[in-house]
Amino acid sequence: MNDALYEQLVPRKAKPYDMLIRVLVVLLIIAIAILGMPFLGFFSFMLAVIVALLAYYFIFPRLNVEYEYIILNHDLQIDAIYNQAKRKSIRSFDIQSAEIIAPKNSPRLNSYKPDKVFDYSSGKADAKIYAIMMPLDQINACVYIEPDQKMVEHMKQWMGSKMYLD
Repeated sequence: MNDALYEQLVPRKAKPYDMLIRVLVVLLIIAIAILGMPFLGFFSFMLAVIVALLAYYFIFPRLNVEYEYIILNHDLQIDAIYNQAKRKSIRSFDIQSAEIIAPKNSPRLNSYKPDKVFDYSSGKADAKIYAIMMPLDQINACVYIEPDQKMVEHMKQWMGSKMYLD
């Protein structure tokens, strides 16, 4: 077989509320330790340690995300990598089932009204983001990705006239 495989990693820019979440979790841990002392005694410190461990393993890793795009022929798989350690497969679909693939701000997308938008891009203002309009899970969806030039060329090979580069 002559399959074409390409992988690309896109780190997500930290969102403004990420730091707020970290600060609030730390304040919650301190509040449990200090304010719980008169009511629970030493148990309040144990409870604070448990909350800190839960935050360390479940909340903080979700704030550091990278997206990996894997394209094999015309199948696109999007994975999220949390804290550069844990991988989760998010979405997998056939790009040939897409109605159109075009840059995010392209006027060609004006006639498409998605029911749901899935953003798997870096979130940077100057990034070249492409919108994939397609039916997903019985709804009209728009998937935002940030492919590099090699991936765009690969997708153009399979999409033909449904993909626009303007």
